[in-house]
Amino acid sequence: MFANYLIGLREGLEAALVVSILVAYLVKTDRRHLLSRIWLGVAVAVGVSLAFGAVLTYGPRSLTFEAQEMIGGGLSIVAVGFVTWMIFWMARAARSLSGELRGQIDKAADGSRWSLALVAVAAVGREGLETALFLWAATQAGTREAAGSVTPTWEPLLGAFLGILTAVVVGYLLYRGAISINLSRFFTWTGAFLILVAAGVLSYGMHDLQEAGVLPGLNSIAFDVSGVIDPSSWYATLLKGVFNFSPVTTSLEAAAWLLYAVPVMALFVLGVRRRATQPATPKTPTPVSH
Repeated sequence: MFANYLIGLREGLEAALVVSILVAYLVKTDRRHLLSRIWLGVAVAVGVSLAFGAVLTYGPRSLTFEAQEMIGGGLSIVAVGFVTWMIFWMARAARSLSGELRGQIDKAADGSRWSLALVAVAAVGREGLETALFLWAATQAGTREAAGSVTPTWEPLLGAFLGILTAVVVGYLLYRGAISINLSRFFTWTGAFLILVAAGVLSYGMHDLQEAGVLPGLNSIAFDVSGVIDPSSWYATLLKGVFNFSPVTTSLEAAAWLLYAVPVMALFVLGVRRRATQPATPKTPTPVSH
C-alpha cells in the first residue's frame, strides 16, 4: 500500500505542478478567460487515464490463463520502461519545468482555440497514462497469490488514491504560496525508492512470462526462504506490497532484479551527484551592434 501511495503522490504531484504552473501563469499574465481551456484539457486527460486503467483491469479477464500472464508480464516490462524514463527525466527537468511550460502556454495562447487544451492534455495525460500503467503493474504484482491467500486489490488502489489526493492538496498549497518544498530533493529520494519498486515489478513480469511459457526456468529456484519468512506474516506482506519480494524466487526473477536495480541505481546516483556539483551556467552577454 505504501509503494502505491508513493507512486500516486509522486505522479500526482508532477501533474499537480504542471496544472498549477499553467493556471498561475495565465492568472499572472491576466489571461483568466483562457483558464476554462486548461481545465477542459485536464478533464480529458483524467478521463483518458481512467479509461486506460479500466481497459487494463477488465480487458484481459476473458482470456486464457496463459494469455493473461503473457499480457501482464509484457505490460509490466513496458511499465518499468516508462517509469524509468520518468524518473530520469524528472530528475533533470525539475528545475526548468516552469520555463518550458510557460513557453508552451505563450505559443498555444497565440494559436488555435483548442491549443491550450491540448497543452494540458499532453502534459497531464502523459503523467496519467504512466500512472495508470505502473499502478496496474504494481497492483497485479502486489496481489499475486502467496500461500493460498491473495492481498485484496482495494488496498493498493486505496494507497494510490490517497497519494493522488495528497498531491492535489500539496499542489494547491504550492499554488497559493502556503508551502515551499525542494522539488529536486523530493524527486531524487522518491526516484531512488521507485527504482527499487520498479525492480520488483520487472521481476514479477519475468515470473508472469515464465508462467505463460514464454520464458523458461519456472522451476529453477534461486532461493527459497519461505521457511524463514512466513509468507502470511505482516513483514512478508509489507515486503511484498512495497518491493514485490517473494520468499520463493526463480533464478530469472533474481537476475532481472539485479540486472535492473544495480546499474539503474548507479546511473541515477551518478546523475544526481553530477547535477549537484555542476556550476550554474553563466548567461551569455547579448552582443551590442554598433
